[in-house]
Amino acid sequence: MKTEYFVKENSIVREIWGKSDTILFIFAGASAEFALNKAVDWLYYTGRLPKDPLGRLFSTVEYARRIVFAEKDSAVKAIDNMNKIHASVESSRGKSIPDWAYRDVLFMLIDYSIRAYEILERKLSPDEKKEVFQVFWEVGVRMNISDLPVTFEQFAKMRKMHLEQHLFYGDYSHDLYKQYRKHLGFSRYRLLLETQSLITPKKVRQLLSIRKFSLLSPLILVYKLSRNFKLDWLLKSLILPSAYKNEIKALDHVPA
Repeated sequence: MKTEYFVKENSIVREIWGKSDTILFIFAGASAEFALNKAVDWLYYTGRLPKDPLGRLFSTVEYARRIVFAEKDSAVKAIDNMNKIHASVESSRGKSIPDWAYRDVLFMLIDYSIRAYEILERKLSPDEKKEVFQVFWEVGVRMNISDLPVTFEQFAKMRKMHLEQHLFYGDYSHDLYKQYRKHLGFSRYRLLLETQSLITPKKVRQLLSIRKFSLLSPLILVYKLSRNFKLDWLLKSLILPSAYKNEIKALDHVPA
């Protein structure tokens, strides 16, 4: 019997989430938007985010990546386990995480998956964008998230609305960026900001006072060429925190 995967083996989603390059760009975008989300207090509640912001965000991205490459039954179990973890946190705090906050995270994964791939690889076709949406829509349905858009076009409209309504620069935003700088060091922190300038939507850049033009823009072509000569990991070793190099290398999915 042929193995059934949660995401089809020839899916563009597997290509996007099978490379550490695109995943790191997704991570950069999410790290900016997490800091601005009006529900960021939920990420502070357990204390894990301010204590280890990079590890916490990496674990979120890694969880999504595992689902993308998992067999269907394993992926469903992973999603159900995620629901149990959230329910436990809600029980401990005595209140529920708002549904719009769940949608925001799902929308981030869809949007930054597309943005990262288009920056580092090529433009996606309309059908490929719809495929990215469909995969994460199925995750959202399994998580029992309410009021999900049912088409990519509806998602695009809701995403724009969420960016206007659910983002806010406050004390948590300021503190989280202070933690980013502390854990990354000045040079890597500046690199994070340049990456965020390149990948984040206009509303996010405005709230974080990040300029539109990124110094990385002219270097993207150089980086793409370096991959042809297998020099990309030499560059990554120079710019990535040593504590996470093994985790990042593991993000490159080698097809069976």
